[in-house]
Amino acid sequence: MKKLKLEELGRISVDQFRESEKIPVCIVLDNVRSLHNVGSAFRTADAFRIEKIFLTGITGTPPHREIHKTALGSTESVAWEYCERPEVIVAKLKEENYQIIIIEQTTESKPLQSFNPATGQKYCLVFGNEVLGVSEQVIELANLALEIPQSGTKHSLNISVCVGIVAWELFSKLTLK
Repeated sequence: MKKLKLEELGRISVDQFRESEKIPVCIVLDNVRSLHNVGSAFRTADAFRIEKIFLTGITGTPPHREIHKTALGSTESVAWEYCERPEVIVAKLKEENYQIIIIEQTTESKPLQSFNPATGQKYCLVFGNEVLGVSEQVIELANLALEIPQSGTKHSLNISVCVGIVAWELFSKLTLK
């Protein structure tokens, strides 16, 4: 066994990424305050060919050196848009037939592993503020709430970890069937 060099990984270029087919999933960051979490979301979106990221409210936007630290250039490959009010973009996506999935602990949350995305359906994954979670206005628009089962003493995961787990789950179920 040997570690692969970057040129051996066979990755596509930024231009090829932009033209490539994406999974029918977008991400909304609902008032995420950490620029490192924003950058990490971009990098994860690049890894799993997410359609687009919507940055809302207080969520920072590129270009910013703190986002760049974790994004490592993925702000150039992944499409993104800023919208001041998260509920506005979520309502628009819902009108465009995206199923709105909030990643939040609610009275009706389902465990992530029980969710099976339907072929041909578009999904919008909403990740909330590090302290306050998904905003109430967005919760009212949601079709479904998913949560990652946990068995430790803490009640939540860092957003960057959460985005990675949820994006992988959808990517694997949509593309690795």
